[in-house]
Amino acid sequence: MSPVRLIGLNGEQIGIIPIKEAQQRARDASLDLVEVSANSRPPVCRIMDYGKYKYEQSKKARQAKKKQHTVELKSMRYRPKIDEHDFQFKTRHVREFLMQGSKVKVFVMFSGREMAHTEYGHKLLKRLVEELEDISTVGQEPKMEGRRLNMILTPKLQAIKSKKKRSENAEDKDEPVGSQAVQENGHG
Repeated sequence: MSPVRLIGLNGEQIGIIPIKEAQQRARDASLDLVEVSANSRPPVCRIMDYGKYKYEQSKKARQAKKKQHTVELKSMRYRPKIDEHDFQFKTRHVREFLMQGSKVKVFVMFSGREMAHTEYGHKLLKRLVEELEDISTVGQEPKMEGRRLNMILTPKLQAIKSKKKRSENAEDKDEPVGSQAVQENGHG
């Protein structure tokens, strides 16, 4: 008979006892004998309701997963000869993605003879970084992969939080003024 160090139902140390006696104590309490640490000498066992223990562990795992923030990787494609309006439009979308907390993969697609002038793509990405420097940092420097010039922008979480607070405060200040004006006129 090999001895085990037994821990009771409430976490109290019972002591080192033979394994048969530990199993009998668990049976008497209508609970399970669970080996907690097999590597220690003697092995450590605990009297517990194993089903309840497994349920609580899965519940903790679900809670941890719920609190976990997953970062999405959004992407936006540019062309080297992009029009000013299109550039502003796409940049506005990239800004929205960053404000939501997502990383953004920005790439410039080259076709045909445009490959001879990849510096236009570099200039475009540099301009984009300058436009979005208030809320983002460059996560991956621009690099060529085939016919694409790729770069990853990551959001600056502090800057995004402060911008959101400012916009919420501005909205809060606007609402009461508007509702008071309607009530004073008697149209509300």
